[in-house]
Amino acid sequence: MTGDTPLISIRNLSKTFVGRTVLWDFSLDVAPGEIRGLVGQNGSGKSTLIKTLAGYQGPDEGASLSVRGKDIPLPLKPADPEALGFAFVHQDLGLLPSETVVENFLLTGMQTRGLAPIAWDRERRRVAASLERFGVEHSPADTVDSLSEVDRVMLAIVRALDHLRAHDSGLLILDEPTAYLPRDGIDRLFTVVREVASAGFGVIFVTHRLDEVLALTSRVSVLRDGNLVADRATEEFDERSLIESILGFQLDELYPEAAGQASHETVFSARDVRSREVGPVSFDAGRGEVLGLTGLLGMGWEQILYMLFGADEQATGSIEVDGESHDLFGLDPVQAVEAGMALLPADRQQNSGVGEASVQENLTLTTLRKYFRGGALRLRSEARDAAAMLEEFDVRPPDPKRRLATLSGGNQQKVLLAKWFAGEPSIFLMHEPTQGVDIGAKKQIFGRIRSAAESGVSVIIASAEYEDLVHICDRIIVFRDGLASAELRAEGLTQERLIDQCFREPEAAGSA
Repeated sequence: MTGDTPLISIRNLSKTFVGRTVLWDFSLDVAPGEIRGLVGQNGSGKSTLIKTLAGYQGPDEGASLSVRGKDIPLPLKPADPEALGFAFVHQDLGLLPSETVVENFLLTGMQTRGLAPIAWDRERRRVAASLERFGVEHSPADTVDSLSEVDRVMLAIVRALDHLRAHDSGLLILDEPTAYLPRDGIDRLFTVVREVASAGFGVIFVTHRLDEVLALTSRVSVLRDGNLVADRATEEFDERSLIESILGFQLDELYPEAAGQASHETVFSARDVRSREVGPVSFDAGRGEVLGLTGLLGMGWEQILYMLFGADEQATGSIEVDGESHDLFGLDPVQAVEAGMALLPADRQQNSGVGEASVQENLTLTTLRKYFRGGALRLRSEARDAAAMLEEFDVRPPDPKRRLATLSGGNQQKVLLAKWFAGEPSIFLMHEPTQGVDIGAKKQIFGRIRSAAESGVSVIIASAEYEDLVHICDRIIVFRDGLASAELRAEGLTQERLIDQCFREPEAAGSA
């Protein structure tokens, strides 16, 4: 359902930072009812466009914007986007963890009359009704930091949709909305997005998951190095042609070849691990093995790695690392690192990196002790090693003094991987390691995982990326209701078989 007049029309939008142009003469129309895909590698200019539409930054001279046929002066003021009917779900979600759901929900939408007090009961009821409609089973009084990653994403999306309801037409801009959503949680989002479009709103959908672009959008714009290199109907692309358009060259195999069977030598064991709704769970991991943990949304696999790493105070049971036993009750992350473990959390913003610290400070966070001599920090040695790691992991730009938060998502992830690899762990726990990264960075990360396994590291990956797990793992454990319900070996394993095991009822699931 599209109209003749574009809902939004952008012309000749460029943006330059300190002499470096990151977006060149970008033009785009979005029609009412259209779901427009916007894709490109990290650093291609997508975030610059979104920040311009959100009023966070102004474009270079010469850009123009019209909304519903009316010319809108640029740069946008902070209050303009909401008045124009623009609603955003940013990659960092824009939530305050220590505040309640209702307070976050109403950060930019609080309605009061003069000096009258806020009608909190009414607002809580309204928020509760909106959350219930989209399946977020939390009270408006809960704090955001008590929500799961998935429910935080859904809260940000519901909040954006609530703002749109005040307008007859508008634009919903989703920047990597599925980055923290397991595969089975994405259907909920797609249903909502299609409802928004069918009501005559436009949607700009930014994602690195190309299958989502092909499934959801009607048209795709491709950015490469700040330039619009393709703008075509989605049906004109298949996955390979879309990848080639994004990269500018043909991609060879995304997944590295397996080096052969992993060692039968057990280097990691978990015994009777449990916490709240998870467990008891017991399994082993061999030297050089890549072990996958997966299942449907909320089935417990998402929590296991944090329990093993001592990041869940309620966890009980025991683990064994290289023959040394550790009781999970009382184990903390510092002790886990000392035992030879590393954990890459899924949520870069909250749990993995320190956004306001420099890239170098993040890189050496787990190995800082080795740079002290006689009570003094050897800054030159630290800087030299940081620069070498940036080159080895192809981090762009390779600037160790730059704040981590200023890097694209894929480059942040490469910094955090490098940080943990520098500590030479025996056991590397990874939760959604390619979450929110582009296809090029994804290939590099898969290569790092395989290289780590070949060097003897045991890698345990918790992920809902079923296709990735099938190609990268030697073995996969499927979880159902907090318990291991099936174990699948790589030989003959397909994505369809894995999905089948994830969806089977407990009594039907078993070893395969």
